[in-house]
Amino acid sequence: MCFFYALSVSAQELVNRYQLKGGFEWELEAGPWAPKYYVSGFEFPKMPVLTNEQPDRFQALTWGLIPLWVKTPEQATQIRGKTLNARAETVFEKPSFRQAIRQRRCLVPAAGFYEWRAFQGKKYPYYIFLKDRTVFSFAGLWEEWVDPATGELLRTYSILTTAANPLLAKIHNTKKRMPVILPREQERAWLAAGLSVPELLSLMQPFPAVRMEAYTISRLITTRGANRNCPEIQEPYVYPELGEG
Repeated sequence: MCFFYALSVSAQELVNRYQLKGGFEWELEAGPWAPKYYVSGFEFPKMPVLTNEQPDRFQALTWGLIPLWVKTPEQATQIRGKTLNARAETVFEKPSFRQAIRQRRCLVPAAGFYEWRAFQGKKYPYYIFLKDRTVFSFAGLWEEWVDPATGELLRTYSILTTAANPLLAKIHNTKKRMPVILPREQERAWLAAGLSVPELLSLMQPFPAVRMEAYTISRLITTRGANRNCPEIQEPYVYPELGEG
């Protein structure tokens, strides 16, 4: 699964990475941008996303997809905690996602993400990223929903997951899942219109483990009351009992 990630880069780095001619318009929609070292889906944050509708401009979308057919704010609140992720294997069947996978896809930029390894009854946190340390894109889905109580238009997103590659199978060793990371050369294909089911399935594959790295980090990430949105959260930390490092 993927419930925690980082986008610990500057606005200019994002503009350069995605070659956005219009610059970084995030400030107009969501206020000043600051690097995010820790993003939790369970806080339902607004994050920069490139949609197939506006592929050259970041929009501020809220993590936790609210399907179009949701009727009430109470139902929306209940469902969004269950739609942080969408499984690639069932995305064409689930009512929450089956329209979005065909019509509303997006790129979710990230610098890395966090996952836990179970070992002898304890869980150990890891930070996972690309070997070249560049920003990458999760494959995402997005939706628009109007709150009938207020008339507010909400744009929300979900991150797709797939079977773990060998690196993630070792780390996320209980459920053996990982987010769908798109190779850079396939990002624009993900946003293209008219893709068939086989074409979409071919894009939702495990990212090559040889292009990724990971290391253990401290339990600051699970310390209640601590400021987890800080550079220290990504610093390597050695647990001797794991026999690593």
